[in-house]
Formats: sequence, structure tokens, C-alpha cells
Amino acid sequence: MSWTDTYEVVIGLEVHAQLATASKLFCGDSTAFGAEPNTHISPITMGHPGTLPKTNKKAVDYAIKMGLACACEIEKDNYFARKNYFYPDLPKGYQISQHTTPICKGGKVRIKTADGTYRFVQLNRIHLEEDAGKSIHDLDPTFTCIDLNRAGTPLIEIVTEPAIFSADEAWQYVTEIRKLVRWLGICDGNMEEGSLRCDANISLKLKGATTLGTRVEVKNLNSIRNVKKAIEFEIERLAAILDKGEKVQQQTRSFNASNDTTFAIRDKEEANDYRYFPDPDLAPFHLTDSFIQHIQSQLPVLPNAFTEKFISLGLSEYDAHQLCDEQATALYFESAIAHTQNYKAVANWILGPIKQYLHEHHISLQELTLDGIKLAELIALVDEGTINFSIASSKILPALITSNNLSALSIAESMNLLQVSDGNELSKWIEAVITKMPDKVAEYKKGKKGLIGLFVGEVKKLSGGK
Repeated sequence: MSWTDTYEVVIGLEVHAQLATASKLFCGDSTAFGAEPNTHISPITMGHPGTLPKTNKKAVDYAIKMGLACACEIEKDNYFARKNYFYPDLPKGYQISQHTTPICKGGKVRIKTADGTYRFVQLNRIHLEEDAGKSIHDLDPTFTCIDLNRAGTPLIEIVTEPAIFSADEAWQYVTEIRKLVRWLGICDGNMEEGSLRCDANISLKLKGATTLGTRVEVKNLNSIRNVKKAIEFEIERLAAILDKGEKVQQQTRSFNASNDTTFAIRDKEEANDYRYFPDPDLAPFHLTDSFIQHIQSQLPVLPNAFTEKFISLGLSEYDAHQLCDEQATALYFESAIAHTQNYKAVANWILGPIKQYLHEHHISLQELTLDGIKLAELIALVDEGTINFSIASSKILPALITSNNLSALSIAESMNLLQVSDGNELSKWIEAVITKMPDKVAEYKKGKKGLIGLFVGEVKKLSGGK
């Protein structure tokens, strides 16, 4: 019997996103990734007595942006609190976070469910806090090494309600969060570098029960795959404990990516164990309506709005979602359809040949020199039958990208790639192929009709794709 016959899973996620500010949350130290250990530090990062932190305004801006994009209520009166908890890689001995006044309250994020419908995952809060440093255990056999470059980097913590009901939904949710922070330009979403990390709170309850089960938390999941795998493992582990009639222990666990299992690291603390109190060194800050409205006016069109618009143009849901994976792709599609009504062809070109070209040449769409007008002109030549798609994508597209001001038509003419519709010319190529392959012609006449593809391919080859 499967656990699904007996239990319901309830999941809450806490996603930590490092904000893409140039400096830390409470001082001017650089947040750049990859520097030599302990080079992006100062007396404030080191927690020296007598130092006074100052709040980074850009981090506040970015937190509000995320809150507005998620339809949160923005808290106007804010202050920071000290969270007293042993961080070996935070020299102060406490973390500066927000407690009773998270900068964003409530909110929602849309996900696609297993049956293909959409629903919103309700958020509890989004709050600002500082990141900890990094403990490194494998450089010295005796000692743990501490790198404080990351300590003090601004984070937003995006906390859901217990409103996710499967590992797949969790995967969908984290995918949407990563897309959104990248879209807004507030975080690079690079989970491998730790810019985006996820803690998963998981519990099982009997089907139909109104009381949640005892939860466990799996910390610091650093890929979307690991989020899904950790939750899947925990569901099976918790179900096995409950099936034996045993009690689930509330604890914090970590994920072993080498075998997709979790292991206990400590008993879970309650919120009152952190002994929050307002930080006396940081002034409270008030957000005015005009300040919030100014940030609202800077928000780009969000991915869901673009997706719905593209579907309304006749694109499939799949194509629309693919085009809206990144803001640059959606904007590029918009720039091209301003010059052609063949929307499907534009999508096919962007998701096919152009995407392949970017991958092969290790460049981003923002670095592509081919603008939407030239792409529309290339599509028009294919639609008119002036050139065929194969030649257009394999030969003209690369030349168009690397040329300065040449048009697709002039490139096709200079490379002698214009499609031939002259029946006499076609007949010559067909005759040449038939003459060269008498054995295949004989097989075709005996009924092996699949050989027609071979003949067509040889004629294309002989004509140079024309």
C-alpha cells in the first residue's frame, strides 16, 4: 500500500535569495562572488565593538520589488531585530533579521499543478536579513576554516504558508521563484554559488485530518533537483515511521546529494529559542506611499502577463512558457513580432536555431547582434519561398549575425542561396540523381517507396540547398 492511500503531505518552503547589490546589507564591503577568502570584510562585518551598521537602501528597494511582484502588502514601519543563535561564521554571535515587521506580508506565487491547472501558493512573508559566512570543513584535517566574505550579504527570505502538497509542486514553486528574482534583476538565482537556497519543512498527516503532523526541516538545498529529491525521501521516511506507530521527532536535517538521502543534524529550535529583540544600533525606517509607488512604476511586465499575451496570439502554452523563461527572451520575441505577424515562426526561430547558436557560441541573448527587424526579414524570405528554412538557419543566420549591415536577401544573393523554382533546372538535378543511382531506382520501382526521401536529399545536396 502506498503512503498516498493513508497520508497527506504538507510542505512549507523558505527560499533565501541573495540580493544583487554591490555592497553588503549594513556596510560598504563588496558582495562579489569568488574573491580570496576574508578579503571582502571590514570592522563592521567582523563585528568589532563600537562599529555602527547602516541599512543598504538598494536592498530595501529590491525587497519591495519582490513583494510587489508577489502581490504582498508592504509594511511601512520597519525595524531590524537580533536573532540570537549560534552562527560560527557570523562574528557578532547573532544574525540581524526582521521578526515582527517583515517588509512584505502575505502574497502569492502561481504554480502549475500535476493536472495541468494553475493555483496560487500563499506566502506568509518576505523579510530582509543578513547572510552568514561560510564554514569549510575539507581544507584542514583538524580545523574548520571560516570565510567571512559572504557574511552580511543582503538576503530576502521568502516564506510560504504550509500550502504545498507534493514534491513536484515544491519543484514548480522554486522554479517560479528563481525565474521571478532573475526577471526582476534582484538576484542571479545561481543555486550552485549559493545565491538561492531553500529550506523545506515537511510533515505528514492522516487523510482528512485537520491537525498538521510533526514537521522536519531540511536545510540549505542548493538545487531545484535537490529540493524535489529531499522532499521525496522525507515523505517516504516519515511514512515508514508513522506506519510503525512511532512518533516523528521534530528536527533539522541536511541532504546528501550523493545518494539522495537526508540525515539529522540537530533537534529543531522553536522561534522563542532565538530570543529576538530590536537591534539598538539600527534606526527603524518608514516607507512612504510615494516611495512604494515609485518602485511599483519601475516594475517590468511580469512573466505571467507575457505568457498570457503570447497565448492570446495563438502560441501554444508550451511555446509561451519557453519564451517567458527569461525576460530577455520575451522582450526579443516582442521586438520581432512588431515586424511580422508570423508569430509561430518567430517562436520557432528563437527556441530553435537562435537558441542553438547562442549555446554553441557561449553567448547570451543580450549579446546577440541580430535585432528583431532582421529576424522578421529572414522569416519573410522563408515564407515567400525565396530561401528554404534549412539554408536560412544553417548558413544565412550565422552570416547575418556576424555581418555589420547586410540584409538577409543580400547575403543569400552573395552566397548564391536563392531558392530555384525553375522547372528545367530542377529537372536537371533530378535526372542527375536518378542516373547516378540506378540500383535504388530499381528498388523504388519494385515498391520500396521509402527511398523517395533519399532521392529528395540527394537533389537538395546537388542543388546546394536551393
